[in-house]
Amino acid sequence: MAATDSIASLDLERLARRRSAKWSAFDEDVLPAWVAEMDFPLAPAVKAALHEAIELDDCGYADPTAPGGLGESFAGFAARRMGWQLDPELVVPLVDVVSGLCELLRVLTEPGDGVVINPPVYHPFFSLIPDTGRHLVEVPLAGGRELDLDGIGRAFADGARALILCNPHNPTGAVLARAQLEALAELAAEHDAWVLADEIHAPLVLAGAEHVPFITVSDAAAARGIVLSSASKAFNVAGLKCAHAVTAGEPATAAVARLPEVARHSGHLGVLAAEAAFGDGDQWLDAVLELLDSNRRLLGRLLDERLPEVAYQPPEAGYLAWLDCSRLGLGADPAAALLERGRVALSGGPSFGAGGDGFVRLNFATSPALLEQIVERMATGIRG
Repeated sequence: MAATDSIASLDLERLARRRSAKWSAFDEDVLPAWVAEMDFPLAPAVKAALHEAIELDDCGYADPTAPGGLGESFAGFAARRMGWQLDPELVVPLVDVVSGLCELLRVLTEPGDGVVINPPVYHPFFSLIPDTGRHLVEVPLAGGRELDLDGIGRAFADGARALILCNPHNPTGAVLARAQLEALAELAAEHDAWVLADEIHAPLVLAGAEHVPFITVSDAAAARGIVLSSASKAFNVAGLKCAHAVTAGEPATAAVARLPEVARHSGHLGVLAAEAAFGDGDQWLDAVLELLDSNRRLLGRLLDERLPEVAYQPPEAGYLAWLDCSRLGLGADPAAALLERGRVALSGGPSFGAGGDGFVRLNFATSPALLEQIVERMATGIRG
């Protein structure tokens, strides 16, 4: 059996027994394709590490600084997969990316400072910024897929002290070009601002695209940038709570060192899973990427056949499709109508902010057979 076959042969009844949010949030007759959880079996290396920990009753506190730990495993992974040479000592554990962003904003900025985001974008950004007492500044994407550098420059000039960069981008799946990242770094340096780069989808860049870690593009980026990432999306272990921050120069490294201790308490099983994933998960990840590449093309064919009104630009990274359903006449939030009529759960576009009306986000990290069911339910819900 080919590697892709082993992860693509999914049993819907078995999936429905899962108790994670994806499978528990809706009624049993709803087919979920919303939250960013993959349906695939865990990587064998991850599963073995977790089984061993349970067998040893090893569920105590994490020690990510142990020899061969999180920093070294991620550094090896980054070198192999992205050509990124980084210092393992500058990999700092975090609980998760969102809480890491919150704590970094508290360290780097003052209450009331402006923090820029680029909608439509990952919806927790809209709440985490005001939750830290900072002011939300929206600079929408230019053309729906690129940074509006002029707008970001104006926001920095008006006093915004940081930007949360989502690259690869959620929900569009776009991967930013090096030139855009270089220009952003220069803007941050010019205005003494920070760039917090959420690169959680970076291991999932698909064929034809290349991810460039923000802090590698220039000395300015290394000084004013911090990368946040995790094994959680690429290896489907979000519930184990382990992420990390990476820096490449001062003053960014000193800023991360000021994080409170509570921000660094990753879950022990999360650290073990991440170390196994980054150290021994390449073969499994290659199979996942091959299947995701196939699924993004399959989704395009299915939409052409069943829902040609839906505009779809295949993502360059990840497993989230950003679908323009505005021509279906389902209002600002087509996901609500598709849930009611088709019994399929998608993420509603409006939750991602400006530019999201009329859109849905569809998770295609599943088997081709289930992806066909998802699109069929969408079509049935619209056409009857």
